[in-house]
Amino acid sequence: MINVKIKETHSVGRTNEIPLRSTQAQNAAYDAQLAGYAQRPLAFLYRYIRRHPVAHGAVLISVFAAVGCSLASQYGIKHLIDVLSQGRSHITQLWGAFLLLAGLIAADNLLWRVGGWVSTHAFVTVTGDLRRDLFGYLNGHAQAWFTEKQPGLLASRITATSNAVFTAENTMAWNALPPCIAVGGAIAMIAAVNPLMAGGLLSVSAVLALILFKLAGHGAKHHRGFAKEAATVDGELVDVISNMGLVRAFGAITREQTRFGAKLKEEMRARRKSLLHLEKLRLFHAVVTAFLSAGLLGWALWLWTRGQVSTGDIVLVSSLGFTILHGTRDLAVALVDVIQHIARLAEAIETLLEPHQLPDHPQAKKLVEQGGRVDFNQVSFAYPNRARTLEAFDLHLEPGQRVGLIGSSGAGKTTVLALLQHFYEPQAGRILIDGQDLSMITQESLRQSIAVVPQDISLLHRTIFENIAYGRPQASLEEVLAAAHEARCTEFIEAMPQGLDTMVGDRGTKLSGGQRQRIAIARAILKNAPILLLDEATSALDSASEEAIQQALDRLMRGRTVIAIAHRLSTLQNFDRIIVMSDGKVIDDGAPEALRKRTGLYRDLLMKQFGNGVSAVNYYDTRIAEHAA
Repeated sequence: MINVKIKETHSVGRTNEIPLRSTQAQNAAYDAQLAGYAQRPLAFLYRYIRRHPVAHGAVLISVFAAVGCSLASQYGIKHLIDVLSQGRSHITQLWGAFLLLAGLIAADNLLWRVGGWVSTHAFVTVTGDLRRDLFGYLNGHAQAWFTEKQPGLLASRITATSNAVFTAENTMAWNALPPCIAVGGAIAMIAAVNPLMAGGLLSVSAVLALILFKLAGHGAKHHRGFAKEAATVDGELVDVISNMGLVRAFGAITREQTRFGAKLKEEMRARRKSLLHLEKLRLFHAVVTAFLSAGLLGWALWLWTRGQVSTGDIVLVSSLGFTILHGTRDLAVALVDVIQHIARLAEAIETLLEPHQLPDHPQAKKLVEQGGRVDFNQVSFAYPNRARTLEAFDLHLEPGQRVGLIGSSGAGKTTVLALLQHFYEPQAGRILIDGQDLSMITQESLRQSIAVVPQDISLLHRTIFENIAYGRPQASLEEVLAAAHEARCTEFIEAMPQGLDTMVGDRGTKLSGGQRQRIAIARAILKNAPILLLDEATSALDSASEEAIQQALDRLMRGRTVIAIAHRLSTLQNFDRIIVMSDGKVIDDGAPEALRKRTGLYRDLLMKQFGNGVSAVNYYDTRIAEHAA
């Protein structure tokens, strides 16, 4: 008996699905908003920060308070030194100064921890929101968009975007904001000692920070270049790993290592440029800071020799001066780091948030199922930068009719199925389902009404149960078992130690080609859609298995509108019509028995598959009679 432990796991998993927005208009508006951020990385970042104002406000307040306590502790040191200089007769004031300093130091450390605690929630939540939105937006791209992109590159950019935002938030909170507050507070405190010194420090700090910030901006091209190269390397990695069987089969491991080494070399070169630019900025600031620190200390000592400041004032001014000078360095370096991560963010969202090529029409409505009538009216279509695949193509299917498409490679058969699923928009003509134009139907509702068994079977790296139930995730265990039985999956599932709980591997690599195809058929059976598309649905099966699966397909096709592409003409023997295609046009159309009796491509293909001459046709008629019996 099939292992059914998966049922509990699968049911629990469904409760964690991301909720969809309630209306098509809301979906379109939300995606349009996201697309508007493709060239505005800072606005994109702020979009997610403002979703959690309380948490981010708490982090901001804790940072301000912590820096304030840090600055005040320097005043506490000054006050303690002044009390100490008055002699041992001021014991009460001495312990009061000690308690003040100790309290400020304790508050300083505690407030940082409060901010860090809150940020673990706020910053992580932002990255989750961001990745969820980017994944949702990615799903809205047309099928043609994905054919131009590497899956690894897209996944890498989503991860890079999340990491860039997380690091940028952390850098701003802990590296950029504190020195900014410290510089402002320190200058205000120095102004109480010597306004002229405070004014000089303010001027020098402002000029230094401005110079560093301007120089940092010139490095954005290096940071973006590194981000692009890093994404390319990630894409290459995923591409090779996912096709490791092909690489090994052609003895290309050494060649791929060489290719990857070259890509990695380019990434390292770009990264060195990015890092060297940062080091140049830090070296410039280090030299300037050394001279300014010496000048500030000398100025303070000169004022002490004139009796204008106390010993505690010298300590305060010196420490605050160093705070200001080092603060400008830390601020500038932090801003440089932020610019680096914002550059990575910009590069990623510029790719991910490209406008959708095939969005639903603003007035699109859900498909109203009325039996599954299909009409292609004068449809013309060409893939980008290629000759026309369909030219004034007409095809009309009545509800419940079974139609086979045959023709040589490049005739346009697969294109017909792709257009019916609205993967592409025809350049001319209309496609209707039950009298409703595909361009005015929501794509989600359209695909819920179509079940597909493709030639290249796509299985997710999940359990057999989840793959069969993918078209109907709410299906019960009994329904999944029934579909598996109908598709003749029971035997090989029972032979697996974990039964339905068996993980199929990446794209189903743990299963044979025939087993993957049976899973796909079971998935289509369970979906129970009114329109069924078969693209070489039995191509991976041996003769014995094909006979059993063909019986399951016969039951599956009853009462449904079926369009099937098949090179094995035996699979079309019970179909209502055969459409013969060539160069994107219909060149013959009729029932199988009618096409067998007249000269044409169908008869030629029939003879090639079953022999030469009239005997092949007679043999084929005998096979049909046997099947009917």
